[in-house]
Amino acid sequence: MTGGVQFTQADTGARYEVFHTDCPARDVVDHVTSRWGIWVLISLQSNDLRFYELRESIQGISEKMLAQTLRALVQDGLVWRRVEPTTPPQVTYGLTEFGRDIGESLAELFGRITRRLSPRSAEQGRERRPGS
Repeated sequence: MTGGVQFTQADTGARYEVFHTDCPARDVVDHVTSRWGIWVLISLQSNDLRFYELRESIQGISEKMLAQTLRALVQDGLVWRRVEPTTPPQVTYGLTEFGRDIGESLAELFGRITRRLSPRSAEQGRERRPGS
C-alpha cells in the first residue's frame, strides 16, 4: 500500500482493511455498534420519526446522546434528516438505502438473540430495567 491508503482491490471493487485503526469504514462500524446507534437504526426500521418520537421510542437515551448519535449516522450516510421550516422547526429522520440494509441486519441479529433467550432471562431483564 502506498500513501496510507487503507483498502485493497478485490474483484468487485474496493475492500477496506477494517482491522486497521485508520480505516474509514471502522468509524462507521463504531457508530453503528455504539451504545445508541444500533437502537436508532432499529427504531427507524418501520417508520420515519421526528426527534421527540425517536427519543420516546428508545428508553434511557438523553437528548444530547440522541443528537450526537443522529449526527454521526447522518454524516455516515445511514440516516437522512429533513427540517421543516415551522416554529419550532420539525425535524424528521429516516433510513437511507444504506441504513435500511444495515438496519435489517441488526434487526435480524436482535431477533436471533431474543428468540434464544429463555423466558426467565427475559423476565430478569424486565425486573432490572427500572432501577438500572
